[in-house]
Amino acid sequence: MKKYWILALMLVPCLLGAQTADTAATQADPAERNKMLYSLGFLLGDNLKKQLILDNEDDYKDLSQGMRDSLLNKKPQTDLEHYKPQIIEKYRQDAELIDQKRQALQQEYMENFAKEKGVKKLDNGAMIKLSRAGKGKAPKADATVKVNYEGTLIDGTKFDSSYDRGEAASFALTDVVPCWTKAIQAMKPGAKAKIVCPADTAYGNRPLGPIPPNSTLVFTVELLEVL
Repeated sequence: MKKYWILALMLVPCLLGAQTADTAATQADPAERNKMLYSLGFLLGDNLKKQLILDNEDDYKDLSQGMRDSLLNKKPQTDLEHYKPQIIEKYRQDAELIDQKRQALQQEYMENFAKEKGVKKLDNGAMIKLSRAGKGKAPKADATVKVNYEGTLIDGTKFDSSYDRGEAASFALTDVVPCWTKAIQAMKPGAKAKIVCPADTAYGNRPLGPIPPNSTLVFTVELLEVL
């Protein structure tokens, strides 16, 4: 039951990867503080709507009124203990519906990508589309390679990027997810590709930072060198 009581932690995924801001300047400037608090509220709402299904404007009003009363230390207008089981059940039901919708969107994304010209489906279900051909020999399954890459969810949410770090990554193909092990072997040095990894070729049902469980992942990869 505790897994549904996540309101206090729901901002953690948003902020873990954020760079440290100049908080001293924000605290000294009331206008900047107001903007910071507004941003905090927006992020809370953005995360909450990913976990709950709210049907109409009255739903939003009731939810926001409860949050406002709590923040202002007002007496609750309901018997909180009485409604806790219903809250837990709503989180459970909404989580199932949200996951079903996400899985349907992922399936649609993969089906559409598979129809694109030049897409090659690998034997483990991963798909690759070269946008730039390389030269030389493709790496073997036990090779070590150097790449630049960016990883996103199907909606474009970025979760990792060597470009942002300004430094290419080197790793053995035996140490990466199965999708990469197969897909990189379909590339030659200098090649650039879009790789789509079904969940069972990536992280499966394990959540990983901003990556929800059972996520289809999309990568842009440049194979710089086979080491």
